[in-house]
Amino acid sequence: MDSSIILQLEHLSKHFPNQAVPAVDRVSLTLAKGDLLGLLGPSGCGKTTLLRLIAGFERPQTGTITLAGRAVCDAPQWVPPEHRGVGVVFQDYALFPHLTVLGNVTFGLKSVTQRQRFPAHKRKTEAERAIALVGLAGFENRYPHELSGGQQQRVALARALAPRPSLVLLDEPFSNLDVQVRLYLRQEVRDILKGVGASGVFVTHDQEEAMSISDRLAVMRQGQIEQLDTPERVYHQPASQFVAEFVTQANFLPTKQVGSRWDTVLGSFPVRPEDASLTEGQMMIRQEDLHLQADEQGTLIVRDRQFLGREYRYTLTTAAGQLLQARIPTDLGLKPGNAITATVTCRHPRVFAQGQGQVPAQPIAAPV
Repeated sequence: MDSSIILQLEHLSKHFPNQAVPAVDRVSLTLAKGDLLGLLGPSGCGKTTLLRLIAGFERPQTGTITLAGRAVCDAPQWVPPEHRGVGVVFQDYALFPHLTVLGNVTFGLKSVTQRQRFPAHKRKTEAERAIALVGLAGFENRYPHELSGGQQQRVALARALAPRPSLVLLDEPFSNLDVQVRLYLRQEVRDILKGVGASGVFVTHDQEEAMSISDRLAVMRQGQIEQLDTPERVYHQPASQFVAEFVTQANFLPTKQVGSRWDTVLGSFPVRPEDASLTEGQMMIRQEDLHLQADEQGTLIVRDRQFLGREYRYTLTTAAGQLLQARIPTDLGLKPGNAITATVTCRHPRVFAQGQGQVPAQPIAAPV
């Protein structure tokens, strides 16, 4: 195995008896040392189950897991969680209320001390190092109930980092925090992990969060990885309509090919060579690619306007009743009820085959 690879999964599958489809279905991926991988997808797509398989909390029916060049799951080889060299940060922090910050972080070092990675007399020193790393020096003697949510999450991160694991796993680590704390802490966590050269895998259902933290982004659907790439490529070059809808939250217009052009309610567009085999489909128009202009003769009507700070998000209604959304700078100032025209700033919009991997209206499986 390449020494630059910290994690390798091959054909990993997990099927729970009470589910119609596998929670994880033949997933294969690699993660380079020092990289952060985001697992993104709707509820029930299998991202948390995949994280638990990597950690060793669940055992797969098929497939292999290799961590830092060592097989930890390869029948009949099975390495339990406490011997995998993996740090885990849980959604609910999982701190011991009767232990101080120092006590909680020190507890995370017990198993590695027993395996003689850290002599017992160095346990306190390593715990204090991890606490300082997450910016909590001076808080060692406080108890969890004396800390804010963000501080508790830092303690959980310090506990995961204290044994200096080869990989850190984070299960929706910011979902219980207020918006402003979440925005600040996600960048701080990325900086901390990058600062110590740690590799990480984290689960989230928040598209912006996933793209802002990840070096690599895996979008999951029905237990499978729909696309694995850089956040930029996932956003700008989605592999399917499902990825485009879930990640970019784009508009989709029904379209038919007429001659060498696509015909839509927003005008016609040249057919790209790679789309020439299609006769009809769904054209992707990102919210930021719509330019709006007030026009009494316009066929679009502003249905709603949401203020987002630096921009408005407009909900528009077409003559056929379809809803579209556009993000526009606040200096335009259109109001609900205004008639408008809309032009598309992207010259060659992407077209997907009809029904190609659309986001399901309901969760595709029980939350996992």
